[in-house]
Amino acid sequence: MKKQQSGFTLIELIMVIVILGILSAFALPRFADLSDDASTAAVQGALGSAKSAAAISHAAALASNATASVTLEGTAITLVNGYPAAESICTAGQIDTDFDCEVNAGGTATIVAPGTPAAGDPCFTYTEAAANSAPTFSTLGAWASGTPNTCS
Repeated sequence: MKKQQSGFTLIELIMVIVILGILSAFALPRFADLSDDASTAAVQGALGSAKSAAAISHAAALASNATASVTLEGTAITLVNGYPAAESICTAGQIDTDFDCEVNAGGTATIVAPGTPAAGDPCFTYTEAAANSAPTFSTLGAWASGTPNTCS
């Protein structure tokens, strides 16, 4: 008796490989863009953390009637008009180890992902509170190197 063999022919296997190659060629550019999305999401998370830290610091200052500094999680946070100073916002938000915080003259801090930032990298800016007002946070912008470093 003759046994009947079953399986895929060589041509069928080659066609499957060709089809998978074509599909991966279309999918690769979509997945290559995910690193930019991840960097933007990380900076958006840092922005949320900094906003929360500013609100918590202000609440702690009001509760303790502090004007110069408050202590959050064992760390002293310098205050300006009841909110964190530009040099303290990253420490208050606990983002100082994961992001670069460039403190500029005039009470502003530019926060960008760590490493050497390139033009166009996502970032945001914190501006210290003026008398009787809250600090301002820029919307997510793009890094522009210079003196001072800016986020526009």
